[in-house]
Amino acid sequence: MQMLQRFNIKAGVQKQFSTLAGKSFISISALTHNELNDLIEQSMIMKKAWATDAVKARSIMPLHGQTMSMIFQKRSTRTRVSSESGFYMLGGHALMLGPQDVQLGVNESLKDTTRVLSRFNNIILARVFSHSDILELQRESSVPIINALSDKYHPLQTLADLMTLKEHFGELKGKSLAWVGDGNNVIHDLMIGALKQGMSVRVATPVGYNCDADVVEDAKALSKEFGTELLFTSDPKQAVTGTDVVVTDTWVSMGQEEEKASRLAAFSGYQVTRSMMELASPSAVFLHCLPRKPEEVDDEVFYSTQSLVFPEAENRMWTLMSVAMALLGKQWKN
Repeated sequence: MQMLQRFNIKAGVQKQFSTLAGKSFISISALTHNELNDLIEQSMIMKKAWATDAVKARSIMPLHGQTMSMIFQKRSTRTRVSSESGFYMLGGHALMLGPQDVQLGVNESLKDTTRVLSRFNNIILARVFSHSDILELQRESSVPIINALSDKYHPLQTLADLMTLKEHFGELKGKSLAWVGDGNNVIHDLMIGALKQGMSVRVATPVGYNCDADVVEDAKALSKEFGTELLFTSDPKQAVTGTDVVVTDTWVSMGQEEEKASRLAAFSGYQVTRSMMELASPSAVFLHCLPRKPEEVDDEVFYSTQSLVFPEAENRMWTLMSVAMALLGKQWKN
């Protein structure tokens, strides 16, 4: 009960889920403020339920008899294990479909594959290279689509990040978040989600590695709506100074291997170190969606008490569970 009160987890969570039933989960910007909050809160409720009485929690099984295809063009540890485990814990069955199982647009068109899977499964999760593939899946599917990562957005990661920050801080309104790294899919969703929580956001990227212009415009509108600071800079120190949260990510994503040398040169000075963290608030925390490379953040920060990277990784499972239930119109009844 104490945790429920601290995080303001309310009885209205289940009611709001009806607005997501039958829809797809494509980006954080597509969610209303209430829907975003309710997905996070439902994740926290389930995590608490398993911690309190795992046997009872496992007996509830709101997704009993449901199946989920998981299309993976890009490999992943956290996405696969969190999705497969979480869906099973809710009583459902998830099927892993890697590049050698289904070759989207190669042996069969994406359109045909989507229409076939829609007849077999209740929901489809996809981790792809191009965001256009996610949009085509959404267009051709008769069941909800979960965007587990595209080159444009990574909404599941944002849910896990915000859940982790709520567990640590409680209320996020008035807190500040600094991004130090590439203007990529992760920050596209994270800055939208953070602004919707009433947080200030500062984004430091090297010149030429900026966030997409359309996402920046959405973020500016949200910053104005919520009355929060939004800063874009090429100076990591400017972004980090006085902030409550420091976040970074990989500098070389899958498919960008040929750019590695030029990217490492461009991101010189962007490594999150102890001296950089000392510029932040004394109570600041660090996040990284993993996998991590030492040039992005040093061991002293990564394994420090300020680092929340492992709770952050665990929360990928609880938030996936929340999303799957919401899209399938199911409720958690503990």
